[in-house]
Amino acid sequence: MTDIFEIKEMIKMSKIEKLLSEMEVGEEARVLKVEKDNDSYRRIIDMGLIRGTKLKVIRKAPMGDPIEFFIKGYNLSLRKKDASIIKVEVL
Repeated sequence: MTDIFEIKEMIKMSKIEKLLSEMEVGEEARVLKVEKDNDSYRRIIDMGLIRGTKLKVIRKAPMGDPIEFFIKGYNLSLRKKDASIIKVEVL
């Protein structure tokens, strides 16, 4: 019989976490955390990328920078450098 701790661990392991900059076109995710040690932190929060926000990768520029996302009804483009401080859970 599986105990509650094993079940919780299995649920944790089934979640795929990655940096926003690592996502592929068409993937959807939910924001988990924005690193605070960065100069871009306040600007990113002001744009609506807070914990729990759902988003979708729309496209990437040919060289991979910037990346365009659909978030809260609008398209947002971020530099790869800024996207790399945002941790997401892939949906």
